[in-house]
Amino acid sequence: MRKASAFFLSILFCALGTAPAVMTQNVNGALDFLARITPTAARPEPVRQFTFYVLTKSYADVVKEVAAQDLPPSREKFIDDLKVSPELKEWLKGHEVLDLTMLGLDKLLTPDDVIHVPEFLLAYQRSNSGGVTNGIPTPRYRDADKAENPVRYEKQHQDYIAALKKFIQARPETVSGIELEMEGANPQRKWSQIQADHNNRVSRLAPDVAQTKYLAAKADTDLEGRAAISRLPAGNYWVSTLSLEADAGDTRLRWDVPVAIQAGQTTRIELTNLNAIDARGVNP
Repeated sequence: MRKASAFFLSILFCALGTAPAVMTQNVNGALDFLARITPTAARPEPVRQFTFYVLTKSYADVVKEVAAQDLPPSREKFIDDLKVSPELKEWLKGHEVLDLTMLGLDKLLTPDDVIHVPEFLLAYQRSNSGGVTNGIPTPRYRDADKAENPVRYEKQHQDYIAALKKFIQARPETVSGIELEMEGANPQRKWSQIQADHNNRVSRLAPDVAQTKYLAAKADTDLEGRAAISRLPAGNYWVSTLSLEADAGDTRLRWDVPVAIQAGQTTRIELTNLNAIDARGVNP
């Protein structure tokens, strides 16, 4: 008799629409969190009236997703597009260097590099011009000879190159300072600008993508740094500040902390320096 009564009651609940509500309640959980920052040599301070976002995907992965949709050119493609000599392009592809004004460039250059890469040869000639280097060979050919007497031009040019290579081998210190003459052919500034523009686009787009595609909830902390979110479907989430930074004293932090929500339970977490990201070293 009791089993029959329970059966009819379950039918009645379904008819009244109460069963779905019970099911919804069973699959939901809640999240309570406290956010605090501890500045250097100071006491912890609550992160007051700050918006935190609960995402279904790590914000770090959202940034990667956005970055992958707008990739800058590869290093090789960048070098191919440079308006420099083919010899310099080949040298750049063979070395992990783009900053040709860096100290120590001369240590990377062989006499053959200086002789056969026009930009290096011109920079070497400039850095040793004006009589500052004794005994350095000087070219005897003239540009006019290239058309008027190409045979003589080629012979004198090859003689000069051979003599200069021998001189560099004997006086390697004369290559020192060549980086000071490479500013006009230096690709590093352009490459850095391309990377900076890419990072700026990602920084601008990632927060919008996170909120439109992966936002489950958001909440503002109170004056004690606390916030609560109820009726959150069970599952895995990330508590994030997106690209925003919370600060206290000399410390600036972001959070992107994983959290698992259990059905019918309240999950409590603390957001502190220990599970935060130092915003001073983050880009975007």
